Amino acid sequence: MGPWFVDIESFEQVSRDATSRRLVLRMAQLSREGRLEPFVTEVAYDPDFDEDTRAAIAELAGDQSFLFAVENYLRCTCLIH
Repeated sequence: MGPWFVDIESFEQVSRDATSRRLVLRMAQLSREGRLEPFVTEVAYDPDFDEDTRAAIAELAGDQSFLFAVENYLRCTCLIH
């Protein structure tokens, strides 16, 4: 288990922000389909993204288990909320 597992707050942060939620769910889907790398490359060269956003997306893309864990958390908590 990654260190993120003990930090439920990071999952909650993502769940409370609609943009972050959509991004993480989309990245998890792309990762499952083997299409995450082209997405990250596209973001890296897109002038509409600032450096902090690019870095955050690259970091998320590098932790597939985190993407899947957040995806699972969002699906489970969606039923509760």
